[in-house]
Amino acid sequence: MNKILKKEILTDKIHMFEVEAPQMAKKARAGQFIILKISDKAERIPLTIADYDRERGTITIVFMEVGKSSTELATLNEGDYIECFAGPLGKPTEDENYGTVICVGGGFAIAPIHAIAKAMKQAGNKVITIIGARTKHLLFWEDKIRAVSDEVTIVTDDGSYGRKALVTEPLKELLTERSDVKLVVAVGPVMMMKFCSLTTKPFDIKTMVSLNPIMIDGTGMCGCCRVSVGGRTRFACVDGPDFDGHEVDWDVLQLRQTAYIKEEKTSMDRYMSEVNKDGSRGDI
Repeated sequence: MNKILKKEILTDKIHMFEVEAPQMAKKARAGQFIILKISDKAERIPLTIADYDRERGTITIVFMEVGKSSTELATLNEGDYIECFAGPLGKPTEDENYGTVICVGGGFAIAPIHAIAKAMKQAGNKVITIIGARTKHLLFWEDKIRAVSDEVTIVTDDGSYGRKALVTEPLKELLTERSDVKLVVAVGPVMMMKFCSLTTKPFDIKTMVSLNPIMIDGTGMCGCCRVSVGGRTRFACVDGPDFDGHEVDWDVLQLRQTAYIKEEKTSMDRYMSEVNKDGSRGDI
């Protein structure tokens, strides 16, 4: 069991936990993930590591309330324990000294892109970071992003903060204006990563994306996280989660992501019905 040392509500639906996990913190690297369960009968939830502190022995995770499991996770508070907290899992992002790297983060994936930008900066790269959200209210960690980046561009769909644009617009402009960009790393919703990859392809810039398919065991045994990359079946948990965005079959990934929408809605409706009966929802 792992103790929640710090909880912060970043937006109405996005939460940050700093979790006590000294052994994990010793080995964690940017791009890797953990799998947690809040109880023995709960769903296994994979979450990319947003930060880690080897000295304090902590792992930071950020998650968004979307379905039943993440909504239930949000009811935990500082001092509570997570029953199962396993990791670090997956291959870390290749944080070599490329020269100039563009990191693109969308939505609550601003958290994992922070860890990657930080690692790229520590490796000696010039880091240009683009972060975006639908509206200002959903943006967070701007200060942390600026601390690990040489340049930062912020966009919102509605123009309520920063520039009114999608992340692909400043990305294309940077690639048009600069000849020194050697790598683009994009993390966020499937459609965002897809269109970032389509944007970089004409420039022949290596583009890595972090895939988040349905996942159960995180060890490659169940096969649920299979994705098609370069015409081959790969497993995101052990072969990734980072893959070449120009080789990902985005249509197959998107179909797999929506395979259980009805079941997820049924589970959420049942959970909310039970919650409304007893009136207990923690601090949500």
